[in-house]
Formats: sequence, structure tokens, C-alpha cells
Amino acid sequence: MSVFSPGFRGRSRPAGHQLPPGQYETDDFPVLSAGPTPRISLDTWTFTIVDETGGRHSWNWAEFNALPQTSPHVDIHCVTRWSKFDTDWVGVSLDTLLEPVETQAEFALAVSYGGYTTNVPLEDLTDGKAWIVHRFGGHDLAPEHGGPARLLIPHLYFWKSAKWVTELRLLDEDEPGFWENAGYHDYGDPWREQRYQGD
Repeated sequence: MSVFSPGFRGRSRPAGHQLPPGQYETDDFPVLSAGPTPRISLDTWTFTIVDETGGRHSWNWAEFNALPQTSPHVDIHCVTRWSKFDTDWVGVSLDTLLEPVETQAEFALAVSYGGYTTNVPLEDLTDGKAWIVHRFGGHDLAPEHGGPARLLIPHLYFWKSAKWVTELRLLDEDEPGFWENAGYHDYGDPWREQRYQGD
């Protein structure tokens, strides 16, 4: 006996969207954090890129917002198995932020207010693949979602998109971050289900 009414075909999926293996689609935006939500004043907020020689390139809030802004329209995928399609952000491309930086580094470590860290190959932050974003869905980014600004790397699991980001350290050698040291995968590709070390 069927439990579905005649004509039921399940929830339609927007054309062109695919779920990575093991994921389900949600319209919500679940809030998951490793610790308390920091409240950062825009008067003291800074974002700094530190190259492998210790050279520093910093922007305060006004300087950051004066940079060219882009509007990524992307799908995001959390390691806890939810995916959200068609998310809209506003922020600054890492290509723009890295433009004045001379580096031979191959890796980066994102550092957040509150001490959270996560690692990523530098090539995954360039060529239009990553941003520092400060608006979501037409509004300023809420603190629980990483505001005033967070890293956005939509092609990797969302723990790599560090909330409350304040620094990007460029490194010659890979340095695991918070969740990577706790057993999460070093890279985190949702299409290969790289959730944990060994996946």
C-alpha cells in the first residue's frame, strides 16, 4: 500500500543543482560553532594577511569595505550533512586581498577572533574560489553566522569557511587547524566525502 498521495514525486530540486554524496538539502541556515559567539566592534575589526616572511598587509573595516566588492551566488555544504542551495553573499575576493602580497607559500591558515583556525591550500583561495564576506541574503552578516566577516570557500565543507576571520597566515608547510587536529579531514572536499582523516 502506497503511503504517498497520487502524483507525489518528492521535493523538486532546482535545475542544475546536485547534492554531494551523503548530503540533504535544507532551506534553513543551521548555526554550528566550536565555542561562544564573539562580538567584534567594527571600530576595532581588522583583517590581516601575514606572509611566510612575517610581512603584514592589514585592512580596517572602512578600508576593507572600500575594496572592490563581489556578490558570490553559491551552494554551501556542511560536514554535518546539510547543503543549502543558492546562497547570496557580498564581500571581497581573496584574489583582491592577495594582490599586493608577494608570496611563494603553498598553504594558508585562517585565524578567527576567539582562536579558531582552519587550514587550506593557497590555491583553493585564488582564481575566484574564495572571499571574505560581510553580507548574506541582503543583510549584514549576523554574528552567529560569522559576522562581521567570515571566510567563504564554497567548494569545501563549510568548516573551512572560518567564521569571524581576522587573519590569514601564509605558510610554506601545511599546519592543521582546530577541527583537523580533532580528526577532521585535512582538505574537506564534499564531493569525495572527505569528512574525517582517512576518508
